Amino acid sequence: MYLFVARARGLEAVPKVLLEQCGKLLHVSDMILDPKRPLARADVSKVMDEVRDKGFYLQMPPPPDEDLFLAAGHPDNPRGKPS
Repeated sequence: MYLFVARARGLEAVPKVLLEQCGKLLHVSDMILDPKRPLARADVSKVMDEVRDKGFYLQMPPPPDEDLFLAAGHPDNPRGKPS
């Protein structure tokens, strides 16, 4: 998961309950968001709007790929048995 915040405000607008649920946060990078430069897994305009309006944007990981889960050798399904 990624938590986008404005550099100037930092974590001050992030609800305390969310910070508690996230546990220890690790700074990954600083980036300049630009509507002309898409993000890999989020709509950059939505991220920009939410950071501006709410003070943060939480990007959750994508759901697991069912085909990969069912594949033999997946750590959660080592024998390839249907769930």
